[in-house]
Amino acid sequence: MSYAMSSKRRFMQLDVFSRQPMKGNPLAVVIDGDGLDEATMRAFARWTNLSETAFLLTPTTPDADYRVRIFTSRQELPFAGHPSVGSAYAAIEAGLVDSNKTKLIQQCTAGLLPVAIEHTGAERIIHVQAPPTRLQGVSAEVRHAIAEAIGITLGDAQVVLADNGPRWWVCDLHEASHVRALKPDMHAIAQLRERHDAMGVSVFGRELCGPAQMAVRAFCPGDGLPEDPVTGSANAAIMAFLAERSDASYGLRYRSSQGREVGCDGYVDVARDAVSGAITIGGQCVSVIIGAFDLAEVR
Repeated sequence: MSYAMSSKRRFMQLDVFSRQPMKGNPLAVVIDGDGLDEATMRAFARWTNLSETAFLLTPTTPDADYRVRIFTSRQELPFAGHPSVGSAYAAIEAGLVDSNKTKLIQQCTAGLLPVAIEHTGAERIIHVQAPPTRLQGVSAEVRHAIAEAIGITLGDAQVVLADNGPRWWVCDLHEASHVRALKPDMHAIAQLRERHDAMGVSVFGRELCGPAQMAVRAFCPGDGLPEDPVTGSANAAIMAFLAERSDASYGLRYRSSQGREVGCDGYVDVARDAVSGAITIGGQCVSVIIGAFDLAEVR
């Protein structure tokens, strides 16, 4: 394990999909990622003990404003929603990109993804276009296993496997009250995801009041935490699922609520372009820790 001679690197930890510290999804961002080898990135991601750690790098194409690599404690992800939104925020805050720009291009393993910025300062909202989602049905056996794992009778609820980088089983439970009342068997979900190479199970249902139109939960035991506080990729997959079945009940733009069950309170703005079908996920961010780290002794 080795890296460039300069061992001091800027570091930021922030909350994504919230403007309140400790209410969103925490993300570690290494601002100066150039020169770190993959082994060091993986080791640092394990050390932060967060769901994801992002490393900002010089882009390898002139079409991109910045490049990011995203790691969980176990693996590198081609795309993930909250690290993408948070990486754009960190790139702006650190001066890696022009803070006056309202459109950026993020380079990641999943490709070049458009980023749009609304407002400035504490009111800044960052929208990232998700990669296209591939949807497929699930077998009766998997459907039964999911129902047992989340502890609910699915009845006529639809279930699909959605792949937009991460692979999520997406379940429509119709009502937010059903979503929020779940007490899943995390061991069963972990076994299920290991057998099928998936991130986990995401469920959603309609909110009848408040600032959000949808309640979402995402269960992903095995990647460092049983339940994700706020999940961009799962929210994008849900919108793709709605589009696939021509469900217009939520419209082309809505806000989802996620994280209350684990002590957070995140909000994701989800949108789908009526012409291209492109899906974006967006939200606010807030810096919690800003500083530098030194890995001088790591070899």
